[in-house]
Amino acid sequence: MAETVRADDETPLWTRRTGSGPPLVLCHGGPGLWDYFDAPAALFDDGFTVVRWDQRGCGRSPSPGPYTIEQSVADLHAVVRSTGPAPVAVLGHSWGGLLALRYALAHPDHVSHLVYVSGVGVDPNATWKPDFVTNLRARLGPHLPRFDELDGHERTPAQERELAVLQWSADFADTTTAFEQAERFATPFLGINRDCHAALGRQTGEYVDSGAALAAIADIGTPTLIIDGSRDIRPRRSVDSLARSLRNARRISLDAGHLPWVEQPAAFTAAVRDFLRADRAAHDGTGERSAERT
Repeated sequence: MAETVRADDETPLWTRRTGSGPPLVLCHGGPGLWDYFDAPAALFDDGFTVVRWDQRGCGRSPSPGPYTIEQSVADLHAVVRSTGPAPVAVLGHSWGGLLALRYALAHPDHVSHLVYVSGVGVDPNATWKPDFVTNLRARLGPHLPRFDELDGHERTPAQERELAVLQWSADFADTTTAFEQAERFATPFLGINRDCHAALGRQTGEYVDSGAALAAIADIGTPTLIIDGSRDIRPRRSVDSLARSLRNARRISLDAGHLPWVEQPAAFTAAVRDFLRADRAAHDGTGERSAERT
């Protein structure tokens, strides 16, 4: 069921809820993209109320901004509060993983579990971006000349989609199906908010490079599951300091690229379900977390 949640400044945020059970809120990556969690929602909606949303200015949540990390956290808070009074599990993918971490710092009483999927950690950008670019270009192979032709130039909407499919194809470890998966990922293509991407990308870089992110996450006590794709073109060593610094975290690596639920759906689903169910049971022995929030 699609519905609108109003942010603190009355900006409309598109959301969709499926399934039944404890809430599981999904935060897409980008920044500047739209919700692409059709497949993960289907994996979990037999045991959870899965809540998806388009972030501010993205997809079906039109807005001129402001595009700030603080506003993104406030928007996520509006989505979480719309689910009811109990703490919720929050799953963030890529940039959405950092958003989930920031949310847990700002509103720890509202988060029962964190699932951090394919993020880029909290090390300075310089420690991972050069390898990311090198790996991206290597995985594009014969498609690299067309990528370079499109990248950095003004593009038509069709060319914007073509560039996105080229880049996203490198996010899959299985090269025989990479373009098919990237085409599916880009259908429908709701457009990339480049202003949002640039603004949040810059702020994220400043937050991470300053050391503030690494210092802050030591305060996160929320049970956290880190899921990596071992063949992600973003070097996984960039997440090592995150895993070491979180007080209550476990880490699982799957044989996949940047979207492990696509290439390893059974293992991904089992890891998330086991984590959420085991931790709930540990709280009160019934499988339900008893804490309330205000």
